[in-house]
Amino acid sequence: MSALNEARRDRLRATTLGCVYQSFNLLQGYTCLENVLLAMAFGAGRDRGWAASLLQRVGLGHRLDYYPRQLSVGQQQRVAVARALANRPRLVLADEPTGNLDAINAAETLALLRETCREQGAALLLVSHDRDILAQFGRTEEFSDLNTPLVTAA
Repeated sequence: MSALNEARRDRLRATTLGCVYQSFNLLQGYTCLENVLLAMAFGAGRDRGWAASLLQRVGLGHRLDYYPRQLSVGQQQRVAVARALANRPRLVLADEPTGNLDAINAAETLALLRETCREQGAALLLVSHDRDILAQFGRTEEFSDLNTPLVTAA
């Protein structure tokens, strides 16, 4: 990757990696649908149907035209999950993807991440402090000596 020029590295990241950031990084001036579509613009191209489908799957199909400021923190996190999956990445990096969700939405969002990764043949690397979340994965490692959260891979 380091041998590629900046534009090619950006393109590779956009088409290969999906990221769910703990702080979401949604663009406040864009709707939920536009946030997902914008991520697609850096990948294979915009697909309004797939973007709406992802938002529907995270329980936000009725909020496509809402702006992040109009959503709860948990809803914003679900938009971030949909955005991370938008380009059908090979690897999804998820930093506390269920940290701001209630138990029901956390379970549904985690199921969506895992199901979509399985469907697409993508690996999932997830960071969480929640031992119940980590217990759902076959392989986990704890890095408590580094004062960092638990890490799990599936």
